[in-house]
Amino acid sequence: MEKSALEQLRDVLDRLTAEEGGCPWDKEQTPRSLAEYIIEESHELVSAIRSGSDADVCEELGDVAFLLLFVARLYEKQGKFSLDDALANNRAKMIRRHPHVFGDAHFDTRDEQLKTWEQIKRTEHADDTGRPKGLFDSLPASLPPLTKAYRIHSKAARVGFTWQEDEEVEQQVEAEWLEWLDVAAGDDKDAQHHELGDLLFSITELGRRKGIKASEALDDANTRFLRRFSRMEELARAQGRDFASLSLDEKDELWTQAKAEETAGKA
Repeated sequence: MEKSALEQLRDVLDRLTAEEGGCPWDKEQTPRSLAEYIIEESHELVSAIRSGSDADVCEELGDVAFLLLFVARLYEKQGKFSLDDALANNRAKMIRRHPHVFGDAHFDTRDEQLKTWEQIKRTEHADDTGRPKGLFDSLPASLPPLTKAYRIHSKAARVGFTWQEDEEVEQQVEAEWLEWLDVAAGDDKDAQHHELGDLLFSITELGRRKGIKASEALDDANTRFLRRFSRMEELARAQGRDFASLSLDEKDELWTQAKAEETAGKA
């Protein structure tokens, strides 16, 4: 019987890490040394997904899968656990956290389901005395700030610690903006740092309540800017002008043209 793709990849990995004839670099790797590569490849996978390129997604998904298999294989060789153990653990966890699918539970709203998910998760991570951990104990410290802010708001909402109405969040954003304007007029950098953070934190919640992830929205804005800026440079070159030496008004004209072309292309 032909081996599955996963089994064949495992064979490749074992060959790469073999004591004799293996790759010197691969043989030196540890779960800790591979951590940064996992982060990097995961970002590349996200970029591919957002780009809409199926071919790129397929390639980057394979890269991430290889690294995860690599880490699992290293732990298995240390006699700690195998990939099968990790998958079995996740299977049991998903069943446990979806009592409305695999059991008799019923939820009238999505919020009820999420609250139950959070309760089950906290119970799973109880300490030795059986006391559930804190709501944010499982929040990774290394999450990118905007993503972390989104998760904080999401978790807080699941236990009812949030504004009741969207209008209240909008008022909070407005209040934070006014506080920012107040400190921005002065020279207190610590206060400016503080208020800008509060403003971003509140805007993240406003987006979450509208189904928008601030990190993804900002990433899209970055992409739009870079795309339009690149077009501005192309237009300047086509006109035989040095972009950097143009006045701000001239650059604004190119920006307007690049934006108009983009809008026309979507029509």
